Amino acid sequence: MRQVTNGDKVRVHYVGTFPDGTEFDSSTERGPIEVTVGNGEVVAGFENALIGMAEGESKSVTLEPENAYGPHDPELLHVVERSRIPAEIDLQVGTLLQASNDSGHQVNLQVVALEGDDVTMDANHPMAGKTLNFELSLVGFVS
Repeated sequence: MRQVTNGDKVRVHYVGTFPDGTEFDSSTERGPIEVTVGNGEVVAGFENALIGMAEGESKSVTLEPENAYGPHDPELLHVVERSRIPAEIDLQVGTLLQASNDSGHQVNLQVVALEGDDVTMDANHPMAGKTLNFELSLVGFVS
C-alpha cells in the first residue's frame, strides 16, 4: 500500500483541538484540504505526521509549539501611543490590525492590552506558544 512521502500531494481531513479539548479548526464541514508534503503549506508537525500514512489511515498527533506556530516571542510585543493609530479604529482587546514593518512587509497585530494612552500589540501568530492536537485522516493521494 502506498505511503506518503515528501513531494506527494494528498487530501486530508483534520480536527484541531487544544489540550483542554476545545476545537479551534476542522475540515469536517469544508471538506479535506490538499497539501503537498514538503512544501511548508501547513505547520511542520502536521506535515511530518502525514509522512508514512496510507490512504484511509487515521492518527492522532500532539504538536508542541516548536513544531506548530513556534514559541511566543516577547520581542514581538509592541507598545505604541493611541495617538499613532487612526482615531476611527475602534480599539478593543482582541482587535486585529495590519501594519507595514520597516522593510514594507505586512505584519498582523492583535491588541492585547489598553492602558491609559498606551496600546500593546502582539505580532506573534495567535497560535504561537500553544500545544495543538490533531486528528488526521488521509483521504487519498492527488495525481
